[in-house]
This record gives sequence, C-alpha cells and structure tokens, in this order.
Amino acid sequence: MSEAVLLSACRTAIGTARKGTLRDTSAFDLATLVVRESVRRSGLQPEEIDDVVLGESLAGGGDIARYAAIEAGLAHVPGLANNRHCASGLASVATAAGSVRAGMDRAVVAGGTQSTSTAPQARRRIPGTDDWQDPWSSPSHVPTPEAPNQDMSILVGWNTARLAGISRAEMDAWALRSHERAVRAIDDGVFVDEIVPVKVTGRGGAVSMFEVDEHPRRDTSMERLAGLKVLHPEIEGFSITAGNASGVNDAAAAVVVASAGLAADHGLSPLATIRSWASVGVDPVKTGFAPISAIGKALDRAGLGIGDVDLFEINEAFAAVAVATTRELGLDPERVNTVGSGCSLGHPIATTGTRMVSTLAHQLRRRGGGTAVAAMCAGGGMGAAIVLTA
Repeated sequence: MSEAVLLSACRTAIGTARKGTLRDTSAFDLATLVVRESVRRSGLQPEEIDDVVLGESLAGGGDIARYAAIEAGLAHVPGLANNRHCASGLASVATAAGSVRAGMDRAVVAGGTQSTSTAPQARRRIPGTDDWQDPWSSPSHVPTPEAPNQDMSILVGWNTARLAGISRAEMDAWALRSHERAVRAIDDGVFVDEIVPVKVTGRGGAVSMFEVDEHPRRDTSMERLAGLKVLHPEIEGFSITAGNASGVNDAAAAVVVASAGLAADHGLSPLATIRSWASVGVDPVKTGFAPISAIGKALDRAGLGIGDVDLFEINEAFAAVAVATTRELGLDPERVNTVGSGCSLGHPIATTGTRMVSTLAHQLRRRGGGTAVAAMCAGGGMGAAIVLTA
C-alpha cells in the first residue's frame, strides 16, 4: 500500500457563533475557501485532485462537498459529505487516507465546515399526532435519563466528570490552562502558517479580514470560572459550566491527502504522514471516555505506544474529557493540548477534527518532526483518533 501523506493543511480562524465575526458567513463559503486554498498550497494542479470529502452538520442537507468542489474549480471531482457528529472532520481525513492507501485515489481534499450561526433548523411531525417538534435534530441513540440524546452537558460532560471523579476545580483549572495556552500561541504567531484569512463584509458595509481566533479569553481566571453558574442546578452536584465546556463556533478546515508516490513524483515535501486511525463505539453514558479506546486502537495499528507520542490533542468538548483521558492513559499534561483546544479555541463541530490535524501537522513541522495524536469523543458513544508522524 502507498503511504498517505499531508501535502497541505489549512483552516480559517475560529469565530464565536451567532455574535462573532463569521456570523453571516455560510458553511458553503467557508468550505469553498479552505478547499481552494488547500489545493493551492499542496503543490498539485486542480486536475490532479480525485475527490473532496467534507464533514458537515447540516442535518443531511445536501452534498456540501460537491458544492465546494465546484466553487473551488474542481468540477471534475464528485464530493462526499459525511457526518460522524463531532468526529466528522477526523472521519473525512481517515476516509481520504484509506482511499489513497488502497490505491483508489492519489490525491483527496479532506476537511470539515461548520456555520452554527447560519445552520438551518429542522422540524418534524411527531408520529401519531398532528403536532410538530420544532426545532428537531436527528438523535444519535435512544435517550435514557442517564444518557439524553439532546443535551451534551449531561451525556458527555457530567457523566464523564461523575464517573471519573473529576471535580469542578480540576475542570476549571484545565479550562484556564487551555485559554492561557491558546492566547500564548496566538501572540507567538503559532497559527499564522495554517490560517486562511476570510474576507468579511460587516452589516454596516465595512470590509475586514478575519484571521485571528476570537474565542480564547485573555481575562479568564479561576475566580471568573468559579463564578459561573452550572448548566443544570436542579441536578445535585452538577459541575458543568459554560467555562469548562467547549465553545459554540464557526470555522472550516481542509487538508490535501496524497500518496507518497505522487508527492515524490512532484518533488514535494509532505507536512506529515498519516500512520493510522481508528473509530470506536462505547455505551452512550461513557461517551466522554471513548477517546481512551480510540487512542489505544490507533496506536496499536501504528505499532506505537503512548511513550512514542510527542504531542496529543484531545478535544475539549468538555474539560472533563481531556482530564479523564490524560489521567487514564497516564499522559504527561505538558504534551496534551499545548496550544489550547475546545474550551479556548472553540469547537466548530464538523470542522474540529480536521482543525486538530492541521494544527498538529504544523506543530510537527515547527518541531522538526515527531509523532502526534488527535483524538475526540462524538455524540452517541463514539470516539476517533488519528496518528501523524513527521
């Protein structure tokens, strides 16, 4: 099999949904921008791209990957939209890598796009009645009191904290560190190489370029985090707040996955090699623990162990997930989420997995090589991980 390598990796800056800079920029426009730019950065010609695979969260609202392909000048490729909830962006990269390693494609654009600010709202007629449920979102599993399918603060955040014995102080401290690391990374220009500026026209007509993540808070402190109200005060001991949970965000990201042979033919130097990936399912109650299994499975497939990994990003859908995974696997916290994650940078659902791959690939390039793992949980008791080497 041919090795699958990353020839480029880019993303937009991450906006705060509904009130942030990208509130009037659609998922379609964000997708088109990063697909076009990822091809431009790859060193390949547009006609050498075989497919576009994008994570989406439009509730099955068409094929956004095909739309972006056409608009980005890739009308000759079909386009595939996928939805694995929070892990959609990682699933796109894995799908592309699998096709390349199987020899079916030589170059695929993979990514994800999320505009929570402009996403359509679905509704449905409740079976057996003439009443409509509005808004409605497709469930990932049959709900139970312990595992509701519409409230991630309970399903993921609270269950993880409760079952792992993680205190609110521990979660708040992790979230604070996330913000501090993200702000430091922004100030140090860490994200400049991966961010694609977005031209934004404000409602007053002013035009600006959006190119700095706007969700990290410089004024966050343990005192401020401790002062936030819990999301479910009616539940005894509930400890999940807006501060120790991820943001609600808008962004897009894309990478070009190609065969090592194609890269060599063009004399191109890849950012990283995709060594392995894995997706897992667990009891929905234990959704927040899914990254633990996914990381182990992906590393085993790569023939690697925890000690071989230089950098981890464990998506902070809730701080409890990163704390539990770090603790259970015995990870060095100094190697985990070194430039922030969901609590600080934000969590544009369908985009996050690809954003993590992009960020880690660029980190490996700056470090002069190494091994990195991106991992995350996903609604309904799923988890995913991907291993990169450079």
